[in-house]
Amino acid sequence: MPKTDIVLVKTNNQKKVFQVLSKDFSGKEPPLWLILIAAYLRGKGFSVAVLDAEAENLDPHETLDRIKAVDPLLISIIVSGTNPSASTINMPGARLLLNELKQSMPQTASVLAGLHPSALPRQTLEEEPVDFVVQGEGFSTHAELLQALKSGQTKSDTLEIKGLWYHKDGQVVSNPRAENIHDLGQLPMPAWDLLPMEKYRAHNWHCFDHIHARNPYAVLYTSLGCPFRCSFCCINAIFGQPGIRYRPPEKVIEEIDFLVDKYNIKNIKVLDEMFIMKWPHVEAICDLIIERGYDLNFWAYGRVDTVKPYMLEKLKRAGFNWIAYGFESGSKRVRDGVTKGRFETEQMKEIVKMTHAAGIQIVANFIFGLPDDDMASMRETLDLAGELNCAYANLYCAMAYPGSQLYQEAIDQKIRLPKSWSAYSQFSVDCLPLPTKHLSSGQVLKFRDQAFGEYHTSPAYLDMIKEKFGEATLQNIKDMCAMTLQRNNYDHVDGKRFHCSVDDG
Repeated sequence: MPKTDIVLVKTNNQKKVFQVLSKDFSGKEPPLWLILIAAYLRGKGFSVAVLDAEAENLDPHETLDRIKAVDPLLISIIVSGTNPSASTINMPGARLLLNELKQSMPQTASVLAGLHPSALPRQTLEEEPVDFVVQGEGFSTHAELLQALKSGQTKSDTLEIKGLWYHKDGQVVSNPRAENIHDLGQLPMPAWDLLPMEKYRAHNWHCFDHIHARNPYAVLYTSLGCPFRCSFCCINAIFGQPGIRYRPPEKVIEEIDFLVDKYNIKNIKVLDEMFIMKWPHVEAICDLIIERGYDLNFWAYGRVDTVKPYMLEKLKRAGFNWIAYGFESGSKRVRDGVTKGRFETEQMKEIVKMTHAAGIQIVANFIFGLPDDDMASMRETLDLAGELNCAYANLYCAMAYPGSQLYQEAIDQKIRLPKSWSAYSQFSVDCLPLPTKHLSSGQVLKFRDQAFGEYHTSPAYLDMIKEKFGEATLQNIKDMCAMTLQRNNYDHVDGKRFHCSVDDG
């Protein structure tokens, strides 16, 4: 009999996803979905192992050796990160490992789960050398599949398990989605003990106040899902529909207590798609943190039209030193086109002023290449970013991530999509963003890369960084900006949107 019921795996794709940035500047984030599912399965009595090949920098052969060592009944590769871009870009790493497993462990059942497989379950099953695909959060689906395998059923049997997709007699079998867990208080604390906690580090900007102390590092969730319908976002593909469920504040603080006491955690990312929204929930968590007197360094997502002045003082007292705002575009016309236009430019400027007045730093998120963008509107966005002069700016290209409205629109309109999943990475060599109605993919990508350098090397920005954070952080930014990303697609197509058959995408 196998020694372990299941091993949950995160594959290693860092170098391909981040290029030179993977060595020192990108974060190394604990894989929340692996340890959430691991804790759930342990609570059901299964023996569970977790393998984060990315954190341990294992290649596919080394990962295979580690899997063999635990001798699992079921191997589950979770290709879910904690933002819209973090799943699809890890599919190439998953495929490499699956090919190794097919050669060396063909009798052991394998599963792909996470955001990307949930968005494209049929395509994933048909394209990847895997036995099963899980659509949805995966808690009950994994448990029922394990129970079936332990009872003697095989991957060749008919399995009526919600959320499970598989092949039967050459045909794709699709079971209905499993219900999401409504009461998040029922979920146990994530299985932190199964991870190499010393391996994780925060993003460089998260630690501008202490740039040489980026670990230990942890992430936590206080809610799952998002109630909004931004057309460029795919996050709800794993949840089935827009909506949000909240974790009880007492469960959140229990986990924070554990992370501080057990691992001496200081830097924490709150993974919620929209943390600063339901104020009674946020305030209860802040009060519990303040009561304990912790000196923590949190960052979390906020939204321009949901964060209010009275929230900011308490957030700062609780250790929320960073808020990430999705400004997306400096053009109201462009924001309206992606259902992100409910706030005005002046409202953005006011929220930045209020946040800075509270002593909280801002990660400003902008997107170049949204459907209505042209050179003038992208310049408008970059100019706004420079005017706001936040401590860090994430400058993205618009991508039609599987599961997003933009992805479906691209298919419907026969707009060229990347031929490889790695091309959905913002930092990969083969990165290929969406074209707009006015610009090619190459024009968007080139503008984005030039904009990143222009923003983070401008005298106004560098002077602000030196004044706020000191020489060490200033040098870190200069070193980051000295890195050069290799790109293949600056001149991929010329002119306007490039149309082709869907099969080319």
